[in-house]
Amino acid sequence: MELDLENNNITASEQRYEELNSLIMDPEVMRDQELYRKYTQEHSNLMPLVNNLRRLREVEAGLKENTQLLYESEESDFRELVREEISELEAEKNQLDRDILLAIQPKDPNDEKDVILEIRAGAGGDEAGLFAAELFRMYTAYAENRNWTTEIIDSNETGIGGFKEIVFMIEGRGAFSRLKYESGVHRVQRVPVTESGGRIHTSTVTVAVLPEAEDVDIDIDPSDLQIDTYRASGAGGQHVNKTSSAIRITHLPTGVVVTCQDQRSQYKNKDKAMRHLRSILLDRKQSEQANAIASERRSQVGTGDRSERIRTYNYPQGRVTDHRIGLTLYQLEAILLGDLDEIIEALVAAEHDAAMLKA
Repeated sequence: MELDLENNNITASEQRYEELNSLIMDPEVMRDQELYRKYTQEHSNLMPLVNNLRRLREVEAGLKENTQLLYESEESDFRELVREEISELEAEKNQLDRDILLAIQPKDPNDEKDVILEIRAGAGGDEAGLFAAELFRMYTAYAENRNWTTEIIDSNETGIGGFKEIVFMIEGRGAFSRLKYESGVHRVQRVPVTESGGRIHTSTVTVAVLPEAEDVDIDIDPSDLQIDTYRASGAGGQHVNKTSSAIRITHLPTGVVVTCQDQRSQYKNKDKAMRHLRSILLDRKQSEQANAIASERRSQVGTGDRSERIRTYNYPQGRVTDHRIGLTLYQLEAILLGDLDEIIEALVAAEHDAAMLKA
């Protein structure tokens, strides 16, 4: 695909980069630490694009010069060298075109946000609950590998080490950009520990990944909330409070209910429940907007609809298959220990390819 260097996004990016060069050298800006940090981050984000644009112009000039030399020269050995250089420059130009096109694609405004994950056992009873717990451990291990922090908001245990549901937060730069592909139905195929006949059972777990909403994203009228308190409960009598510190918040216009009993403090539980509620309402709002514009993200990566079966974890074969892109890896154990990058990178690449086709 031919790149138009006069594209509005390209010229605006170059202009902004030059403007930022001046701003970060301004003594007044340097004295304002928050503003200086904001501008230097933006400058750093634009630098790869600008460097690629400058290199592309050099490559195009080299191609023009070598094409002229090829036309003018009659010496066969020299012409062969020129052809080789043209071939190398054309390959570099194609890669630069691709990188630049990707860089100027509209960014998902949620990509840099923290996330709230909801994991719920689906079909399969206790076995589904046990796998929900394994997915929770997988995501917390992945977060730890990337130096992100995790915090449980609410959970409902099965009593045998599983979860009927667990809601937790992952905080870290770019968390949503990596984990947003995890929304959907995860299927597990294995022999349950309770199965004496050795038969393989299939169970399902649903995962919802919500970008954490900020106050500016969602405006909630306090009069639309019904807030109830109750006593927290825990498996085997652990962490049971004698006071009513657990919180249940109902958003009356939508009927959305969130709970939090993880903290002993009623105030902290309310704060975490409100963060969860805001994220659910933001997700609904953005889903409605996406549907109104004909679901722009329907692509190779999938619609993101949570009813979609996105992945199968097959224990007897030690494989994981992501159905959206037809990727199969025989690395089940490593993946369940949090080694998700190969799958995520493949999903990112598929989304980029789909964006390129629409560019």
